[in-house]
Amino acid sequence: MSILDNGSQVSVFVEGLDHPEGIAWGLDGYAYAGGEAGQLYRIDVERREVVQFADTGGFVLGMALDARHNIYACDAGNRAVMRITQGGAVSVYSSGTADEPFRVPNYPAFDADGNLYVCESGDWHADDGMVYRIGPGGETEVWDRRPKEFPNGLCMGPDGDDLYVAMSVNPPRVDRIEIGEDGRPGRIETVAEFPRTVPDGVAFDADRNLYVSMYRPDMIYRRTPEGRIDVLAEDFEGTLIAAPTNIAFCGRERDVLLSTNIGRWHITRYEVGAVGHPLNYPDIG
Repeated sequence: MSILDNGSQVSVFVEGLDHPEGIAWGLDGYAYAGGEAGQLYRIDVERREVVQFADTGGFVLGMALDARHNIYACDAGNRAVMRITQGGAVSVYSSGTADEPFRVPNYPAFDADGNLYVCESGDWHADDGMVYRIGPGGETEVWDRRPKEFPNGLCMGPDGDDLYVAMSVNPPRVDRIEIGEDGRPGRIETVAEFPRTVPDGVAFDADRNLYVSMYRPDMIYRRTPEGRIDVLAEDFEGTLIAAPTNIAFCGRERDVLLSTNIGRWHITRYEVGAVGHPLNYPDIG
């Protein structure tokens, strides 16, 4: 374990992955991650062992799991959200809509009703991104066009009635989108700005602190419920923390904060003394 300049305790958790971007915790007691050549990895958090069990043939980005431990992975190579079973069977869950198919589906998150919200990043600096919503079973719609500046990672808010989206550019920030009682997007507001960075992943802990990982530079911020923003960890060398993309609280107590490093071949652990906010794992058949 290393102690960085700001006092954070950070260590390499597991190695041997292929430039991983997505990471998620499953109810079966394993963490899951993806690789840039379509690999799906199952990670035993207690033994710190990694096994590849599936391959989409694409480029796996963000992911989420359901109650039956199926993985829903955004795949930039296949331009789809792929569904992967524990037996390694791979199928297309959604390719977007008929009129507007996915181009760069980047990150998914479930709500309590089994709807899967997906950031479509679009082209870099083209401001043509959006957020889709996939209903249980795969019916897909464009949900909100306003978060267009390369929407990246997203997560449900602690109360389940809003969505937090990492906007990578123009300007780099995190936006909050209200989910109305009718399911439609409501008010949108910026909750944090991060100049001269590229926000990528977001996650809440049980105390409502928001963690934001940065593709550039190599660091992670933590925003308190009162709005104070602190540097949780940074690595100017870019070796221990190397383009941290997605983050997730893992472990049976959700007390292990992990980040993937698309610039390297390992997953990083952060000692933060916090428990992750519970996620949604719907049973959608």
